[in-house]
Amino acid sequence: MYGLGIVKGLTTTLRHFFETYLDDLRWLGKGRYKTPQGIQHRSSKNVRGLFTIQYPEEKIPVPEEFRYIPFLVYEEGPNGEPQERCTACGICAKVCPPQCIWIVRTTDPVSGRPLPAPAEFNIDVDICMNCGLCAEYCPFDAIKMDHDYEIASYERRQAHIFDKQRLSRPVSYYAAIRPSNYAREEEARREKEARKAKAQAAA
Repeated sequence: MYGLGIVKGLTTTLRHFFETYLDDLRWLGKGRYKTPQGIQHRSSKNVRGLFTIQYPEEKIPVPEEFRYIPFLVYEEGPNGEPQERCTACGICAKVCPPQCIWIVRTTDPVSGRPLPAPAEFNIDVDICMNCGLCAEYCPFDAIKMDHDYEIASYERRQAHIFDKQRLSRPVSYYAAIRPSNYAREEEARREKEARKAKAQAAA
């Protein structure tokens, strides 16, 4: 009433303005901006003054379970050659709700029979809803969800059809972005191999 609301609003703005500089002095030499510690501080409830994250110069760290576009995992051979996990079984394409995945299987050039490897693997990222069902249902742990969300481009057709080359990432990349999941999966894989070896020894 009588402009008191405007005065209160301006007071809040001025308080934030001055507290920003006071917080800058408290953090002098500690890296209030463009450092993980500074971003974490400005994302907390204890922040005073300016708390806006200055994207794209600054980025909020994404949690491990954050998911975006799927990618294909491949093992690295002794000489660094890629060894694909994907067998082109097509389960990911079948369970995909928006049907944005399509796969072409590799065929033997002599017999014409299908081989357990994809000749083509494409995802339309404009249609993908990032649900993660493809990664959930893959029986070979060949498809995982990425953390890279910066995929905007000026071309709206071919640039957003990700092919096998663009989707492929080594296991080391997956281990870097999802260390807990990777460690859990590797432990389960070792236990499975141990049980298999024990059963073979007993037979």
